[in-house]
Amino acid sequence: MTQTDRLLSRKEASVGTIIFNNPERHNAVSLDMWEATKHALDRFAADSEVRVAVLTGAGGKAFVSGADISKFESERASLAAARAYNTTTEAVFSGIHEFPKPTIAKIRGYCIGGGVGLASCCDLRICSDDSRFAVPAAKLGLGYAYAGVKRLVDIVGASFAKEIFFTARQFDAHEALGMGLVNRVVPAAELDNAVQNITDMICANAPLTIKAVKYAVAETLKDESKRNVARANELVEQCFASRDYAEGRAAFMEKRKPVFSGT
Repeated sequence: MTQTDRLLSRKEASVGTIIFNNPERHNAVSLDMWEATKHALDRFAADSEVRVAVLTGAGGKAFVSGADISKFESERASLAAARAYNTTTEAVFSGIHEFPKPTIAKIRGYCIGGGVGLASCCDLRICSDDSRFAVPAAKLGLGYAYAGVKRLVDIVGASFAKEIFFTARQFDAHEALGMGLVNRVVPAAELDNAVQNITDMICANAPLTIKAVKYAVAETLKDESKRNVARANELVEQCFASRDYAEGRAAFMEKRKPVFSGT
């Protein structure tokens, strides 16, 4: 496990985990924590053994409760400082959203503001039944960047995104599920096992297939004129040309589980 200030990261087998570790502030995130997140993501992206990344919060009471407001005077007091802060955070959010491997937000407790923004960058969101969600930007007078708004709209649709932002209210896990914000709601005591079951399934499957599908899904969310269908098709062809495709066929014929290498 590595630690940088309030950000922890570890690799266990094929799973890379990033833990926001500021429990006394419900895992509110400061600028240095965002920067450490980017470094951890870069390590996991470059590590061929890592097949899935999980993001979660420490302390059992929160995933991420947004930006650390106590740091606003030192990090976001002026327009120039706010722009620099937003550039850093968007680099992290984009890095998660465009991460080449599957990402899972394991949400327990409060998921507020930047926590919702962070979770919406992940491919899957699994939460405990005692989780609470909100984007309180309108209560703080904050502007919310287009990229973050679009990511939320892509998940919950325009109408629910407007409700989330306009009301700035908190809503529970089951309402989040109804909006489509989360994939699954599980009892709090079962969250760790539920996420592990999903990571186990992902890690047992063919990495090149998952990579191709993740890329293709991302392209469908772009304007048609900006889609790189040729690249999506190229990734499909790489699957058919891979050793893993031969392994998958052989395992099927031999009635055994395939062992995929990502090559």
